[in-house]
Amino acid sequence: MKLLLLISGGIDSPVAGALALKAKHELVAVHFHNTPFTDELNKQKAIDALKILAKKFGKTIKLYIIPHGFSLTSIAKNCDRKMNCVLCRRIMLRVASRIAEQEGCGALLTGESLAQVASQTLWNLEAEHSAASKIIVRPLLGMDKSEITELAREFGTFSNSIKPALCCTIVPSQPATHSSLERAELEEKKLDLEAIVQKAFEGKEVIEIKQ
Repeated sequence: MKLLLLISGGIDSPVAGALALKAKHELVAVHFHNTPFTDELNKQKAIDALKILAKKFGKTIKLYIIPHGFSLTSIAKNCDRKMNCVLCRRIMLRVASRIAEQEGCGALLTGESLAQVASQTLWNLEAEHSAASKIIVRPLLGMDKSEITELAREFGTFSNSIKPALCCTIVPSQPATHSSLERAELEEKKLDLEAIVQKAFEGKEVIEIKQ
């Protein structure tokens, strides 16, 4: 199957990508670049992680880099701040679904691991996934951090993933952890979702990560 990997600069998503490549799936990737709420290092870490995977598995990987700062600003200005992470993720899934459709991907692939961070509680995952028009594959969902870290070392991505970079500065101090679809959809009524998704998609940069 051809999968669209949502890749960050962290430890988890490169491992999800490696597992897919190990299972002989084809990968396209997308990175949501949160400037001005983060720095260029996170984008570079995502690129470098894909370079490691491309070399290890002998694959060329197409990467979409999506400007995401405008989306985050729109959410922060118009919506309940506690819902930032859930609404951010729902916009990512909408944009990723559009890319997956264009690329002929059968599903989205993420590095989500249950309850590791605020956006990944069971309630929040339930509130988020309906924004995607594709199936979401989550191979790390039941793993703990030590298991994922061990795999990252095995696949050779760990040392890149732990390089310093600025974490997203717009994350609320008390993000919602028990969200619901109804609450998410109510907050989204305050946004022009189609315009946000279109602006993000039009600002894309596409590069080929060669083996």
